[in-house]
Amino acid sequence: MWLILGLIAIAATSINLYMYKAGKDYKLAMALGLSFTALTLCGEYSLISEWVEVKDWAALEDVVPGMERVLWFLTSASILLNIAPILLERKGKK
Repeated sequence: MWLILGLIAIAATSINLYMYKAGKDYKLAMALGLSFTALTLCGEYSLISEWVEVKDWAALEDVVPGMERVLWFLTSASILLNIAPILLERKGKK
């Protein structure tokens, strides 16, 4: 589930950047990109929670350390890419 939500977040972020470049209202796409990023993190957390409930320590040891870094990077990138149009708009007004 988290993979599907992540792909939707990437698509929404791409639409956000395209709409800004085209001069259209991009704020809904920005909100969707950030929202689906949050839902992706919740989905990943749910998966890890399931592994803890069934005591699948091998899965946790294999996946969690690497995924932590990936999720931090992708979440930070999503935030920066989604707010980039707002920052560029403000810079352009000055």
